[in-house]
Parts: sequence; structure tokens; C-alpha cells
Amino acid sequence: MKLSPLIAAVLLALSAHPMSACSPDNPNDGESLYTESHASASHVSDDVGSSRQNAIVRAVKKCSPAIVGINVTETREQIYRDPFADFGFGDPFLDQFFGRRRGGTYRRQYEVKGLGSGFLISKDGYILTNDHVAGKASKVVVTLTNGDKYDAEIIGTDATTDVTLLKIKGDAFPFLTLANSDNVDVGEWAIAFGNPFGLFDINAKPTVTVGVVSNTGVNFTQPDETGLERVYRNMIQTDAAISSGNSGGPLVNANGDVIGVNTVIYSTAQSYRGAGSIGIGFSIPINRVKQVVDRLKSDKSINRDFYVGFDIRPIDAAAAKYYGLKRAEGVMINSVENGSPATEAGLEAGDVLLEIDGVRIHSDEDVKVAIFDGEVNKTMTLRVLRGDTEKSLKLVPRERSKKQRQRN
Repeated sequence: MKLSPLIAAVLLALSAHPMSACSPDNPNDGESLYTESHASASHVSDDVGSSRQNAIVRAVKKCSPAIVGINVTETREQIYRDPFADFGFGDPFLDQFFGRRRGGTYRRQYEVKGLGSGFLISKDGYILTNDHVAGKASKVVVTLTNGDKYDAEIIGTDATTDVTLLKIKGDAFPFLTLANSDNVDVGEWAIAFGNPFGLFDINAKPTVTVGVVSNTGVNFTQPDETGLERVYRNMIQTDAAISSGNSGGPLVNANGDVIGVNTVIYSTAQSYRGAGSIGIGFSIPINRVKQVVDRLKSDKSINRDFYVGFDIRPIDAAAAKYYGLKRAEGVMINSVENGSPATEAGLEAGDVLLEIDGVRIHSDEDVKVAIFDGEVNKTMTLRVLRGDTEKSLKLVPRERSKKQRQRN
């Protein structure tokens, strides 16, 4: 009978290993098989262990010592109008607590506590975080991953870019490497570190979440509690979970280098403890942060208290038809204030704003991003369409006067 190749191979294997090798009569051979089995298991275990030590695990181990938890105390003031002042007498009961009021008002100071994240960027103790975390703080306490706590000094803060630079005393701190955020690729790994909901305070360890870079170059503005417009420019979007308390922590790549500062989330739900992640978070690109840090180290602040003296309106279909424009897109100069920087630049009502500093204008949000990101006396280049002619104009924002500040 002719055997198939498969059966022949099986029989050949059996003949090479006689049955006696497995019998109790040959204990030495049995031990050999047992040892071989353990060696194989050990090899598999080593492989699994090696596979666990992937790029993300290595990045987390590299970065974690330089992450800090931030606890802040902010002193706020509330102004009350005395309801009895118009009747010619005060309120003696309230005077006991708030003192005699003048002009029919009294002031009350109170403390608000908050928390956030940050990270060391130098061995001598410079720390990055957000302005909305620590920019207005009267006291900042930083906790390291070894449990040590430090009182931090605010070196400088910029509310517009939402960046604050802190400093703690020391000269041998672990710190993170700052990447080139212009080279970030959509789809690459993104690792977010931070202190969501104050969890850092439990065991002095940062929380780590992982996702990808979802988008780059995202621009938007967002008002703070005082009405100041923060300018979030060229933001990095990620689906790595970012929640309340993560603000100020780093977003790093798979090499463990910082590509951004976690700052803004979109959330559909919020409780008294803050908002949670739905996978839409934004980080300030670290190249933008570097520029701000250099200014804060030298100047402590950036003067953005300016005005330009013009307002705009979106171009809709009716406006495009009336002015003979090819597309219902962009914005138009609606009015120009006499004697303002806009007048000095040569802007006129009816001009169509095409570009600001080389950035194309498609909507009023584009104008807000470009203008609010300006500085006092820092020239902006505007390109406008006037009739059939394009013009390039130089606009120099001017510092607001005391009268203008009071009016606003």
C-alpha cells in the first residue's frame, strides 16, 4: 500500500521518538521533556514581556518624572451696590463686616481654589502651564511625582495665548524635551499627561491617556470669564482623553517629546467637578509656546491692550451681489473710526479684507484670530480688495487710552 506523504512524515516522526521515551521506565527522558517545556514557556514569557515594552510605555516612563500637579489659590474681588445709598443712609449691619462704604458700593474679597497640570522644561525649575490654570493665582503650589511640594513663582503669563511660565527653586529637576510641532503628522500617536479631577493628589502620579493626532492647524477664539478673547491658533486636535484638570499638561509623541500643551476640550456633559472627555481635545502647539516663553522670560508679559478702530461684517449673498463680488465669502470693513490706527493705515468702509499677515480670511473668526493675536505697536500687513484693485496696507495697533479702558 502506498502511503501519502503526510502519513509517511508522521510515521517517520514516531519512529524517531520511540514510545519508551514517554514511559515511566525512562524517567530521565521525561525530565528532559519537562525542562524543554518550561524553557519554551519562559521564551514565550520573554517575548510577551518584550512586546509590552513598546514605544508608548517607554515614552511614559521617560516623561512621568517631569509632570507636576498644580494647586492654585486665586483672590477675587466682588463689588456690591449698596441698595440703601440712594436713600441717604447706609446699612450698619453690613458695615460690621465690610466697613463703611463710599459712593454707595462696597468690595468683598474671597478666595477660589483650583487645580491643573504642568511640566518641567528645564533642570533649574521652569514649568509650563495654562494661564487659565495659574495666570491670576495669588498662590501656586506645585507637587512633583516624588511627593515634594514647592511654592512656585509666576515668571510671566499671557492670557491671549493661554500660556503661563512658573519657576520653582532647585537645580536638578527632571525635564521634558520640546519637539518641533511643525513636523507633527495627523495619525501619529499622542500621549496626554495630567491631573484630571485632582487625581494627582492621591498618589503624586500623573494620569496617562493615549490617542492619535486627529487634526492640526485648527484656529478658534474663546472668551475667558472676563470677556477677554483667548486666541487658540494652529491647535493640535487629539482624541487622547483630556478632562478638567488636564489643562497645562503636555501632549507628547511616541518619542516622549512634547508637541503641545493640553488646553481645551469639547464636552457634552459637565458636573460640579468639571467636564469629561468625548475624544475632542486641543493642545497649543509647542512651537507657539516656545515663542511666548522667550517673551515671558525677558518681558514678563506681552502688551495686548490695544485697539485697531474698525469693525467688520460677513459677506452674505446679498452683499456679494450688491458689491459685485464673485463669491459670498470673507468679510467687509463695515466702519472705520476717525483718528484710529485703521484710519492711519488707509482702511475704508467697503474694503473687502482678503488677508492678514499672509493668512487668508474666509470668515469673521479668521479676523478675530489674526487681530486678537496682535500686540501694541506690532505692525500687521493687510491685503484688501477695493473695487477691482487689491491693496496692501500696514496697520499698527495702538495702546488703548485710560478713557477707552473705562468705557469698556
